[in-house]
Amino acid sequence: MDIARLLRLLRGGWVVLALGVAAGLGAGYGMTSLAAPQYTATAELYVTVGGGNTAIDLLQGGSAAEQKVQSYVSVATSTRVLQPVIDELHLKTTPADLASRVTASTPVQTVLIDIRVEDLDPVLSAQIANAISKQLAAVVTQQLEPSSGAASTPVGLSVVTPATTPTAPTSPRPLLNIGAGGMVGLMLGVGVLALRSAIDTKLRDRDDVASAAKSPILGEMAFDRSAVTKPLVIQTDPRSPRAEAFRRLRTNLQFLDIGSESRSFVVTSALPREGKSTTATNLAITLAESGARVALVDADLRRPRVATLMGIEGGAGLTDVLAGRAELVDVLQPWGLGSLSVLPAGQIPPNPTELLGSPSMALVLRELSESFEFVILDAPPLLPVTDAAILANATNGALLVTAMNRTTHRQLSSAVATLDAAGAPRLGLILTMTKAKKLDAYAYAYSPETLEMSAVAAPAEKRVPRRAKADGR
Repeated sequence: MDIARLLRLLRGGWVVLALGVAAGLGAGYGMTSLAAPQYTATAELYVTVGGGNTAIDLLQGGSAAEQKVQSYVSVATSTRVLQPVIDELHLKTTPADLASRVTASTPVQTVLIDIRVEDLDPVLSAQIANAISKQLAAVVTQQLEPSSGAASTPVGLSVVTPATTPTAPTSPRPLLNIGAGGMVGLMLGVGVLALRSAIDTKLRDRDDVASAAKSPILGEMAFDRSAVTKPLVIQTDPRSPRAEAFRRLRTNLQFLDIGSESRSFVVTSALPREGKSTTATNLAITLAESGARVALVDADLRRPRVATLMGIEGGAGLTDVLAGRAELVDVLQPWGLGSLSVLPAGQIPPNPTELLGSPSMALVLRELSESFEFVILDAPPLLPVTDAAILANATNGALLVTAMNRTTHRQLSSAVATLDAAGAPRLGLILTMTKAKKLDAYAYAYSPETLEMSAVAAPAEKRVPRRAKADGR
């Protein structure tokens, strides 16, 4: 995961991060509140080794003391030292349990031994530390390093700093615990976001789309629940934000440099139910609003929907022309008061791919391109079948409809790879089901278009394409 994607992930998952930090802070505060205060008392001993009075003897004695100190540190928590302390102070514990609350250490390159004792009772912690110091000195000087004959004791341990009763607990430490809890919560939140990102690879924003498909985004259609029951938003609600989004898409398409006066586009998607048919129909109506001659072709010969969406008869259509059972002019149906004609799919054939890749289909596309300024083909999804890739090769290119929060990164990448493998031009992406922007709530009250098409609900009288009139068909 690169830095940019991580930053987008954190920015989009701030709620999860906030909840994680809040939970961590709460856990740290709870642990601090429930934990009993612990007090630590410290006593310090000094170790000496007897010897001569010369400088060499004193130097050797100091070196020997440093070597012995390390061994005495281990002796401080042994049963030989702790059991007498337990007996002296009448403690209700065992040497092993007491040893878990005792820490013996020596500063580097010194002959000092620090005895630290932790206990719930501050007075008792000091008593135990002093008792251990006293008992350690006795064990070392009387049992481990006893004097021999009349000679003086070779090793001496003396308390230089006796333990005093601590006035403040050393644990728990509220700030440290709460801060650590917040950091742990933050890391857990980041982990949850990273895991969710690894598992859920759905496209969430434009950056996700850009990483999956290196194509321009020509339009964005916000999610609208009413689109299921009222798909032709240009007709039913011409001043809505979605209608304006289709008009912006129309403007972008009109400025595409495709090197041809006649423009034919394939509208497809990676998978079904991404809104390609709704996009194709509304785009065709919007283009016709501007006065352009537009042909809308239902080239989805597997699951045709254009006739249903446009409210026209779909019994005869493209398949009849490709099979030689009808002429193009006979199945083209004018729609509305503008300059839009619709070519339904007709009967579903047993061999859709072969028909769409046939010379007859190329002839139909050529006739439509000569008679109309825009030809919009609603094609099947790219991943299940190859029909759309075939059609895109025979037109100016493909417009890839992508549903946000539904299509995954891999699915979009695979759809793009399918078009590239077929050598089909990718004109751009149309994002559907995006989150509505706040500005949509303040949509301009007046439509910039004449909206002649929006007042029409029924198909109009049939018109004949220019090519057909010229041929006398």
